[in-house]
Amino acid sequence: MSTAKKDTRMSKHNKNKPDIRTRTVHTGVYKDTSYNSVTTPIYPTSTFYFDALGKNKGYDYTRSGNPTRSALEENIAALEGGAGCSVTATGMAAITAVLFYLKPGDHVVTGDDIYGGTYRLFAQVFSRWGISFDFINMRDPRAVKKAITPKTKMVWIETPSNPLLNIVDLEGVIGLAKARKVMTVVDNTFLSPYFQRPFDFGADIVVHSTTKYLNGHSDVVGGAIIYGNKDLETRGRFLVNALGVSEAPFDAWLVLRGIKTLVPRMEAHQANALAIAEFLEKHKNVQKVYYPGLKSHPQAGLIKKQMTGFGGVLSFELKTNKVPLDPFFRKLKYFSLAESLGGVESLIEHPWLMSHASMGEGALKASGITKETIRVSVGIEGVRDLIEDLGNALNG
Repeated sequence: MSTAKKDTRMSKHNKNKPDIRTRTVHTGVYKDTSYNSVTTPIYPTSTFYFDALGKNKGYDYTRSGNPTRSALEENIAALEGGAGCSVTATGMAAITAVLFYLKPGDHVVTGDDIYGGTYRLFAQVFSRWGISFDFINMRDPRAVKKAITPKTKMVWIETPSNPLLNIVDLEGVIGLAKARKVMTVVDNTFLSPYFQRPFDFGADIVVHSTTKYLNGHSDVVGGAIIYGNKDLETRGRFLVNALGVSEAPFDAWLVLRGIKTLVPRMEAHQANALAIAEFLEKHKNVQKVYYPGLKSHPQAGLIKKQMTGFGGVLSFELKTNKVPLDPFFRKLKYFSLAESLGGVESLIEHPWLMSHASMGEGALKASGITKETIRVSVGIEGVRDLIEDLGNALNG
């Protein structure tokens, strides 16, 4: 059985800092001086009063800043090794804010197998505002180099990709971009900072849907933008405030609470996902399995180089001539047919009709997604129960 290597690396931003397990629990935890609460208080206020004209305690209006939100931002920045962080109302809000670094006439290079919601935002919204996009095979450095033009201002990287778990060479692609003075943004949602830290490879900005693993309980939506330097942070904070996409205090508190258990959850997700991937790979009614932890993954060397773990998401191709989709989904007991991922409960979905449907048939086929592709977000339940459940559904 494959195993993830122990995370012994220290980010250049995190030298001499506490272990990530300690940071998840203690960073950004503002102590309550009024009643000595051990958890960060929630400040559910829209506005803050001034002690006098021009004099306050650092906050004036919650859209612009809130102590609970600041606590979460400090925590996530520390985990990723960034210079600062802004948390947003959704993951798509974070992506939207980052795109406002650009202007009409600018060009973006990104993968042809990215999350469907990101693809939709790029292709159907920002493309109408004079920003052009090339959706390419990001696994091929030659394709990336060819796609970068004098108008290219951003390279958008999603690794592992959603849902086929393709791996982009962070050092190689970021190096190509830097040589042309192009900004690089990495969506690190699938692995979390526990299993991958893009700043170690020179990324300029990292984004997350905190809805997923950082929160981990499927009870809130949110996003995060982590900045590689203070100049990017200054601009990013302005954009988040001006666009009005900052996260509500209670939602920020939920994510901060969830992060405290990030490490044990990610380890449990990964252990279960690896066992299930190995089970599926041997099943007669499964055509192919996509999971970075499998020895059969074609990018094993790159995975070892830039990841310290494999995550909890896998996908597979179902032999629908043997097991039709509808009966398969209906027979499942512990896997809920639902979009999203990263929660403690196991979820399963059909990207062609669900999470990636907005891409359209042509883009879906170009990305490698088929009508037989099934994505699984493996939870932390007992792995024997999960394997038995899948086995019953696969056996018809």
